[in-house]
Amino acid sequence: MRLPLVCALLSSALLTAAAARADDAAPATDWPLYGLDYSNQRYSPLAQIDAGNVARLTRAWRVKTGVPGSFQATPIVRDGVMYVSTPFDHVLALDAATGKELWRYTHVLTRKDSCCGPANRGVAVDDSRVYIATVDARLVALDRANGRIVWEFALTHGDEGAMEDLGQLLAVPEFAAAKQTGQTGYSANMAPQVVGDLVLVGVTGAGYGLHVETREDGAAQISVAGLGGEKLGLRGFLVALDRRTGAERWRWYVTDAGWEGEFTATTAYGLPLHRDLEAERAAFARYGESWRFGGGSVWTTPAVDLARGLVYIGTGNPAPQMDDATRPGDNRHSISLVALELATGKLRWAYQQVPHDRWGYDVASPPVLFTLDIDGRPREVVAQAGKVGWLFIHDRDSGELLRRSDPFVPQDNLFARPTAEGVRIAPSAIGGCSWSPISIDLAQRRAYVAAVHWPAMYYSRKLEQPGLPWDTYTFVKPIAGEDDGVLAAIDLDSGAIAWRAPLDKPLIGGVLATAGKLVFVGESSGRFSAFDSRDGKPLWSDPVDAGVNAPPVTYAVGGRQYVAVAAGGNALFGFKTGDELIAYALPAEAQP
Repeated sequence: MRLPLVCALLSSALLTAAAARADDAAPATDWPLYGLDYSNQRYSPLAQIDAGNVARLTRAWRVKTGVPGSFQATPIVRDGVMYVSTPFDHVLALDAATGKELWRYTHVLTRKDSCCGPANRGVAVDDSRVYIATVDARLVALDRANGRIVWEFALTHGDEGAMEDLGQLLAVPEFAAAKQTGQTGYSANMAPQVVGDLVLVGVTGAGYGLHVETREDGAAQISVAGLGGEKLGLRGFLVALDRRTGAERWRWYVTDAGWEGEFTATTAYGLPLHRDLEAERAAFARYGESWRFGGGSVWTTPAVDLARGLVYIGTGNPAPQMDDATRPGDNRHSISLVALELATGKLRWAYQQVPHDRWGYDVASPPVLFTLDIDGRPREVVAQAGKVGWLFIHDRDSGELLRRSDPFVPQDNLFARPTAEGVRIAPSAIGGCSWSPISIDLAQRRAYVAAVHWPAMYYSRKLEQPGLPWDTYTFVKPIAGEDDGVLAAIDLDSGAIAWRAPLDKPLIGGVLATAGKLVFVGESSGRFSAFDSRDGKPLWSDPVDAGVNAPPVTYAVGGRQYVAVAAGGNALFGFKTGDELIAYALPAEAQP
């Protein structure tokens, strides 16, 4: 049998199985997938809680997990049971109506070095198993009934690639008393996606950069440094495993030979990148193999088009992050939205938002699928809210950019070159829209984005330390006192900003939209709030014990609608951490 025919049969079998499961999916009262369904729209048809009664919302139950620290998970709810991951990759199964713990899986780390802290963004659940990707770069399949391990798969080997450490910067005055909080290195903290007989999961941390905490005016300040070296980096990838056995089916690496691309002077949408293309071309003779350490983390859960057999996913920054001296060229497929064939992992198309990224603009927020009228005819599109501050809308088949929204956050000196004295740039590496998932409300023709306005100073300097494989470093330092949050509604038909709701602290966690004309969002300051989706008017808020940096979900059990969210803060940005999972509902007498 010829190979193309084999691939066609495999594709057909996969899509048939996936479609069958979609038809038999959990009811609308559940929250069965990371983004509710494969489209990642995060819009619920539940409307028992609405704009008229949300002011009466109260806590139905609260669970302290016993595992504090950067609690970022999206709970999954199926058949009245909630499955949620904690920092350090533990998994809890809870009664979704009461919060009663049914079982717990405690993960034992196989290594301590990791890129990005202990955060985990959630699990995937099928008819018999629960899947979690771990900070020590493993995928673990658990028995859904009792939490026991069925199989586990090592995504990488612990000794792959070189990693930055603070010792490399101790001679730099700015970092003399710094504390290291993260570095490049393979981890996995995205929520997996189950599609047919496959489990999809990507690695994070490739090209993450060296994260350090300094003290400035008595306050903690996080900086990100990129060290220009020859082997400081790893290749990011997405891998598909057999959900029954854990056997690897395919693996797609973000960076590959030819990643230098065309040495473009502008973005695909026409903005200058201020690159020294002559210097880059001269450096290519020495650094032409830099793709082998090229970065490109896969941070968030993909969207899946079953009819097309395509997976849509965003990619992260090239390595070394920020500093570009050792990676000449466009660093193709980093900072990109890509479409892959579900059956094979073959690249169908890629759209690079920022060639030769020097600013930390990962395509981190999950892609979203929907249908939109463009020039008088319906187009099936994929959209992604970028760290750069725009919502990009593409044709699903070709990747053609069909629309770019107005900025949902202020932009200042975008794509300016870092300097020795420092240059102020907004959005910074924090975003824009970071990993936070957006919501699509097609009834109102709007996208809702939880965003960050936190400008930073970007510096590029020389190192006077003989014997090191690099002689420059670039670092970004967020500007203290300018850390604001923005909840924005974008008109899908025009790209205009329909409304903005300014908030005191960054929004890093994501939004939930419902048919009750509500948008729910957590605030880093330690509040969980609801807004009127029509005009952005605040309607309800509840103070909690930690920053809310996780996406909320909604579901119904026994005819009662609940809204649930994790409150665990974000250690990386200095927001108070905790270990709470809270479910809200209307009082019995207030239910319609």
